[in-house]
Amino acid sequence: MSSDTFPETAPAPARPLTPARSLATAGRVLRQLRHDPRTIALLLVIPVVMIVLLRYVFDGSPRTFDSIGASLLGIFPLITMFLVTSIATLRERTSGTLERLLALPLGKGDLIAGYALAFGVIAVVQSLLATAVSVWLLGLDVVGSPWLLMLVALLDALLGTALGLFVSAFAASEFQAVQFMPAVIFPQLLLCGLFTPRDRMQPVLEAISNVLPMSYAVDGMNQVLHHSDVTGDFVRDVAVVAGCALLVLGLGAATLRRRTA
Repeated sequence: MSSDTFPETAPAPARPLTPARSLATAGRVLRQLRHDPRTIALLLVIPVVMIVLLRYVFDGSPRTFDSIGASLLGIFPLITMFLVTSIATLRERTSGTLERLLALPLGKGDLIAGYALAFGVIAVVQSLLATAVSVWLLGLDVVGSPWLLMLVALLDALLGTALGLFVSAFAASEFQAVQFMPAVIFPQLLLCGLFTPRDRMQPVLEAISNVLPMSYAVDGMNQVLHHSDVTGDFVRDVAVVAGCALLVLGLGAATLRRRTA
């Protein structure tokens, strides 16, 4: 859809981030989600279903499930939150809701923070469900603490939220938002070390994987999988994923545009 259909309006004036306005935005988003059971199912049930399917796909090889199950606990939340956030934000823009909100005393930072808080709450529940089912129901063998798995899964979900908010600024329709997935998610999925260790890749691909946040998300999960204590590499991996999420959220606030239908 062309920009003629959605003409640019004057940019919203810069306003300081206000916790009360961010919380109000988060509450509004959560109330909208409460009336959308299909989206709730996508966010909470689908990752669990995928983990259960994976477990029984490798029913005769539980070690294979152990080796990739932890990695997928970090990948599924990132993908689902990316999809839902990018489409939900774009729907706000195309319906005119975003423009009406930015005409109020609401800054771009408040809006982005509100969305991040709302989907962060969903991410907590999603991470709890997927990790609990994997570890305590499906028998995922983890040497470290399952709570550390949940921490990495939560950060991955927040990273997916941030990426979804960011790419929604460059899409003019929900179809275009979905089309960003092969460009933003699939390369990370192939290079994150899920299919083969990153140090066995062609050197150029290994170098590229070293700057992609999903690589650190998978590395962090593997640290918990193989080490009983919190390692320095785990701290580095968590810091990189959290830093990338904050950086992309900042870029999302900087590139956020209000448009009219």
